[in-house]
Amino acid sequence: MTMPAIDWVSLESMDGPEIVPAAFRILQSAALAVNSSEPDDPELLQVVPRIFRLIEKKPELEKLREAVSALARATGLWNYIDKEIADITDLLLAESVTSDELGGITFHREQIEALNRLLSGENLILSAPTSFGKSLLIDALLASGKYHRVAIVLPTIALLDEFRRRLRRRFHDKFELIMHPEEQAIGDNVIFLGTQERLLNRSDIGVLDLTVVDEFYKLDPRRKDERNVTLNAAVNRLLRKSRQFFFLGPNIDDVTMTVEGRWKFQFLKTRFSTVAVDTYDLGKVADKEARLFEELKKEKNWPSLVFVSSPDRANKLAAASADKFRASQIAGEIAAWMRANYGEKWPLIAAVENGFAVHHARIPRSLASQMVRLFNSKTLPVLFCTSTLIEGVNTAAKTVMIYDKKISRANFDFFTFSNIKGRAGRLGKHHVGQVYLFNPPPPPEETEVAPTLFDDEENASDDYIVHLDEDELSAATNDRVSTIADMLELSKEELRIASSVGLETAASIRHEVLASLRKSSLLVWSGNPDYNQIQEVVRVICKVKSARDFGAYSDKQLTFFISSLRGAGKIKDFMLTYNSDYSGDPEAFDNIFKFLRACEYGLPQAISLVALFVSKKNDGVNYDFFVRELSRWFRHEALRSLDEEGIPIQISERFVRSSDSKKTLTQRLEQVARDGSDLLSAFERDWLSYALDLKQD
Repeated sequence: MTMPAIDWVSLESMDGPEIVPAAFRILQSAALAVNSSEPDDPELLQVVPRIFRLIEKKPELEKLREAVSALARATGLWNYIDKEIADITDLLLAESVTSDELGGITFHREQIEALNRLLSGENLILSAPTSFGKSLLIDALLASGKYHRVAIVLPTIALLDEFRRRLRRRFHDKFELIMHPEEQAIGDNVIFLGTQERLLNRSDIGVLDLTVVDEFYKLDPRRKDERNVTLNAAVNRLLRKSRQFFFLGPNIDDVTMTVEGRWKFQFLKTRFSTVAVDTYDLGKVADKEARLFEELKKEKNWPSLVFVSSPDRANKLAAASADKFRASQIAGEIAAWMRANYGEKWPLIAAVENGFAVHHARIPRSLASQMVRLFNSKTLPVLFCTSTLIEGVNTAAKTVMIYDKKISRANFDFFTFSNIKGRAGRLGKHHVGQVYLFNPPPPPEETEVAPTLFDDEENASDDYIVHLDEDELSAATNDRVSTIADMLELSKEELRIASSVGLETAASIRHEVLASLRKSSLLVWSGNPDYNQIQEVVRVICKVKSARDFGAYSDKQLTFFISSLRGAGKIKDFMLTYNSDYSGDPEAFDNIFKFLRACEYGLPQAISLVALFVSKKNDGVNYDFFVRELSRWFRHEALRSLDEEGIPIQISERFVRSSDSKKTLTQRLEQVARDGSDLLSAFERDWLSYALDLKQD
């Protein structure tokens, strides 16, 4: 017997005595379907969270709590067992899968299956829905005491900070957390948290007990992610040092390996979800923007996440929403802070003041983190986002509105659609999520992941094979590497630096460097360059890559930005000067944040490559000091690190001393957050307390 179709809308509209027998009949049907349904059947599983929500809303259903607990046990949703009223059988089961080390969290059946496999030493690749609770498995492994040196690869800095915050809260007394490049591991129990770029270049990894790769589908080169090569290279390097690995991600149907025996693993695919979802098709609505505003006005839909195709779309829709209505009366403090620290010309400020948050790659990291926090608390109950938020960062969104069907200019596929949809609802907060579709969904298709590191290296790109060690290369691939090295006049180690921008791009940069050296000596310098020397480096780079990639309209503007950043006393000064000088399109104001992001990695990589090619022709060339300073915005190193942890530089730079380490500055900030300071507003003190984990929302 399979689950019959259920009219949940009609059930929720019932009141009085009629709802009790109707709900009980559904529980009976579900109980009968347990033995004949697939263990991860979504139609069966949704009964538990839906009835659970009904009980919370309708007091007359209280008498069904024990029956719901019994169904939760039978379906494997053990985290829904109500321990206060459960019978002895259900209670014993729930207690047996509850972790005291993780604050009393109860696992569900599929989590326990995955944990048992991992704790037995298997390499596991897990595909499960967003609401499965995959991150809890990592925490459970760390709490087991079996793993001492662990590397966790995460795709974004935002997700890195989310993991750091959670792991620090749970394991601060058990593990040393290493997240920033300047930090060095000194103890035996260490967690290395990093993006692929950071973990690829660490020299203190040693032998690992476990390597974890989140969002592992990014290992497939067909997903057209420009960071894919670095990810495969970093994971390959880590797996060669690791006793065990655990990959996790959503909605994957199969994993392909063409080289048998290199890495043995078990693939566990499940549809097991802990929340239910109501889907509303608005694809035929004539005026979609008007309908979007109509739905966003409804408090019953809050917190509402609106997925759009690009940062520009997010900005424009947030501004348009703010013109239509006010979603919050309590967002004045963050808007005032943004105005004081970034300048009044940033259009986003008006949207924020009216209760609308935005999350995309052109938002400062610490501010984006604060916006997610205020979204979860409904201070900013509507959040317009791009794929940057979809890739792993957890929110308390009740509703997801999929307004666009594209990422940038290309239609997203069914896999991406499923990931976006999976952001609706959250266990413990919104047992039933809502998804509004403003366009037809993509046709269903199976998603297969074929990581480069699981393939024969002879099929891999040149950019990947230059990262392989000698013992990994066949004679043919070794010849390929040698040919590239000869062509670029670089050593095999230097090829890895070149591959960070792409070997084809590197070859073009080399051509422009040689052309510049024939005309002048402006590229020949060491230490701190003057304006003209910076301009020539930038000109060479922008002959190959667009200045727009770095947040500027031209190489001259990019040079001006770099010089202004270097000369600014404080980041606040830099931003307010930019604001006062800005006369362009208001919607393009936030390109300055794209420039600042480029200063962290993209620009330093390109400038380092210019230096490498110049040094091959001239002695005494060394850009290292300038590259290092640029990558931290010409500030104290600790300021940039703390910004990644949610503390704006505009706050921390008031308290930094030249002799500070990150640890001493953090301690000083903890003190002023606890004791107060004339240099901190009440709003900033609250922000600081949250970022430092001195308080939890």
